[in-house]
Amino acid sequence: MSDKVIQDFGNQYCKEKVPVLKPGYQVKVHQKIKEGNKERVQVFQGVVIKVNSGNGVNSNFTVRKVSDGIGIEKTYPIHSPNIVKIEVQRAHKVRRAKLNYLRDLSGKALRLKEVPLNLQEWERPELTEAVVEEPKEETAPVAEEAAVEEKSEEPAKEEVKAEEEKKEEPKAEETPAEESDSADATSDKKEEKKEA
Repeated sequence: MSDKVIQDFGNQYCKEKVPVLKPGYQVKVHQKIKEGNKERVQVFQGVVIKVNSGNGVNSNFTVRKVSDGIGIEKTYPIHSPNIVKIEVQRAHKVRRAKLNYLRDLSGKALRLKEVPLNLQEWERPELTEAVVEEPKEETAPVAEEAAVEEKSEEPAKEEVKAEEEKKEEPKAEETPAEESDSADATSDKKEEKKEA
C-alpha cells in the first residue's frame, strides 16, 4: 500500500514525454545551469554507458565522453526539471546492458559500430493518469467534427433535391401541352377517316 502511494506521489513530478534511452546511444543532454542570477543551458555530448532500472522519478542514466584524453562521466535523472531536452543522435551496436569496458579503451578501440536509429521508437508518453485521460478528450472533438460534417452534408443534399425538383417541374408543365397536341392529332385523324 505504501509503495503505491509513494509511486503515485512521484508520478506527479514525472515528465509527460521522455526518450527511451539504451546503452550505446550517442546523446546530447541540454542541462540548465544557474550561475548567480544568470541561467544558461550547457550541452553534454557522449555515449550512454548505462541506464538504471529505477522507474518513475528514480530513473537515471550515465553518459560518458573523452575530453583531451580524460574520461568524463555524468549521471542525470531523466525526469529532472533541469534537463531541458535529450537529443538522441546515433545508435551503436552493443551486446551489454552496462558498457563499463569502455573505461579501459582509448583511441580506435573506443569506436563502436553504428546501426540505423529508429526515431519513432525512442519518444513515447510516460504512463501517467493525466496522459491516459487525454485521448478520451481528443475523441470527443473528433465526434463533434464528424457531426458538423454530417450537418454540412445535409444542406447540400437538400439543395440537390431542390434542383432536381425544379428540373422535374418544367417536365410536368410540358406534359399537359403534349397531351393537348396528341389529342388534336387524334381528332384530326378521326376527321380524315370520316372524309375518306
